[in-house]
Amino acid sequence: MSEKNIELSIIVPLYNEENNIGALNHRIITVLESMSISFEIIYINDGSKDNTLPLVIELSHRNSSIKFIDLSRNFGHQQSITAGIQYAQGKYLVIMDGDGQDPPELIPELYQKAKSGYEVVYAKRKKRQGEGIMKKFTAKIFYRFLAKITNIQIPVDAGDFRIIHQKVQKILNQMPEQHKYIRGQIAWIGFNQTYIEYDREERMSGETKFTYRKMIGFALDGISGFSTWPLRVATISGFFVSFIAFLLIIYSLYQKYFGTTEKGWTSLHISVLFIGGIQLIGIGILGEYIGRVSENVKNRPHFIIRDSNFDHEQN
Repeated sequence: MSEKNIELSIIVPLYNEENNIGALNHRIITVLESMSISFEIIYINDGSKDNTLPLVIELSHRNSSIKFIDLSRNFGHQQSITAGIQYAQGKYLVIMDGDGQDPPELIPELYQKAKSGYEVVYAKRKKRQGEGIMKKFTAKIFYRFLAKITNIQIPVDAGDFRIIHQKVQKILNQMPEQHKYIRGQIAWIGFNQTYIEYDREERMSGETKFTYRKMIGFALDGISGFSTWPLRVATISGFFVSFIAFLLIIYSLYQKYFGTTEKGWTSLHISVLFIGGIQLIGIGILGEYIGRVSENVKNRPHFIIRDSNFDHEQN
């Protein structure tokens, strides 16, 4: 794919990481130079409000192997990774976060594992340092829940930190969905996949940008993109509620002709509220899926680039 025969591309999305970028870049460069292979580092600035972009541009002036992509606004973590994947020129691509939690020192092990015959090698977390109990618990529950309801094997306890072969990159570039869930897409693609284990480090500095609101949105993208389970639940709930309503009708007729009834009978309110609640849940689930279909039909670009030091266009 590349005229420069680059062996390894490192893709790093950045959002307000001015305090981390210098130290992280030094660690990445040190590791890559010790591997004695051709490489490029692609930093994607996802609409940062601090000095992340000027620092990255300065790094690119010092080292021609450092590339940058400046997005026109904050498009989100997954779209930033998508931009890096689209522009990467290496035979192998490493995806990692820009906060230092994904240790660059693990890149040689990922690379050697990939060279042994795997198209995908993901890093599986044994420990998650610097994260609260609630975040660890919700993440653990979500990944296992998603694994149960999808028809593909999405690895648990693994983020986006991984190495992929160029053939996986080409297929990812052909997948047009707007609401990206890249780790799910890579699992769906298949090929030979394996993992290595590691202890995830704390952020080098600053606070996580992955708020609970973003986590919920990310979870919805994963569930709606790779499972129809919520729709099936809505259907089953509809049949269940219909059955309960049928029993209530029989009971109401029995009370009318053989028992006693009073105005404003409590069961009427209960049944109306119960059925109404189920209907709203079903409509909400349908709305989530229809909204995502609508976004894909619009066929808008996944990201918009304001500036870059790439000297060619990638499709």
